[in-house]
Amino acid sequence: MEFTHFDKQGNAVMVEVGDKEETRREAEAAGKIFMSQECLKKVMDGDIQKGDVLGVARIAGIMGAKRTSELIPLCHNLNLTGVEVLFEAEEASGSINAVCRARTTGKTGVEMEALTGVQVALLTIYDMCKAIDKSMVISDVHLCRKSGGKSGEFVYTKKQEKLYEG
Repeated sequence: MEFTHFDKQGNAVMVEVGDKEETRREAEAAGKIFMSQECLKKVMDGDIQKGDVLGVARIAGIMGAKRTSELIPLCHNLNLTGVEVLFEAEEASGSINAVCRARTTGKTGVEMEALTGVQVALLTIYDMCKAIDKSMVISDVHLCRKSGGKSGEFVYTKKQEKLYEG
């Protein structure tokens, strides 16, 4: 496999996408944060001192996706046409699942934007809840699917090992 972010001398470069065709691009990334049952209950009841945890995390995730090119070296600055961040609590495991979906019509994909968005959303949950539970664990962050572009469709199919036994 050829690495496209290096020139012939091994120097890092931003990939040239000027000659690529614009296509509709979509990507979805997911991850989760494990926390104590007490903390999860407070989040779901809206009883966290810093405010609406999931509302703030949703906005943070969208902002993170929009600023990906400022955070990840060599990422192209994209004109995103849509970003959404969704959450689902799992009481049994004491976790919150997060999903970030990003869309654009352009010459390069939005995988990094979706991955950055979900990470920033999960980090925001951690930040807002750390006074209650400093042992939270962010895990299982991965690209779920992507479409568009020369490489076409991708759907994640691997089974993830449970990384947290808290």
